Amino acid sequence: MKRETIFLKIAIFLIGIPILALALFILPMIAKEAAVYYPKIIYLPVIIGIYLTAIPFYFALYQAFKLLNYIDKNKAFSEASVTSLKYIKYCATAIGVTYGAFMPLFYIIGEKDDAPGLILIGLLFTFAPIVVAVFAAVLQKLLQNAIDIKLDNDLTI
Repeated sequence: MKRETIFLKIAIFLIGIPILALALFILPMIAKEAAVYYPKIIYLPVIIGIYLTAIPFYFALYQAFKLLNYIDKNKAFSEASVTSLKYIKYCATAIGVTYGAFMPLFYIIGEKDDAPGLILIGLLFTFAPIVVAVFAAVLQKLLQNAIDIKLDNDLTI
């Protein structure tokens, strides 16, 4: 394993652990407390939405790990890398759209608690994955162009 990517692989692993702990331990406690203050029609979709976004999140982490493995094997400029970036883009878009769809519920909870900061946190959860998706799309396009140029150079020699 190359030393350059070992740090990034550890970072990917360390990113996944707190989200798993949040989903397994903290989110159920929040759900129990929310059940006291809000009707099920308000808090239950938010909890389900958070759990649903964990699936594309971990799939994107897996794709990032695969991308680092391609870099280790000197296959960074390959179609497999472009495919990994495409999946990361789709996962980030799915997460952003899911949180965007639940923004009205964040608004209702924020109004009931008189907590406008909750709405800003909801917007952060909506737009941060969209920024990641745009960045992955730019990287995907650049990598595809580099592969095309490399292929053209290989054919002309």
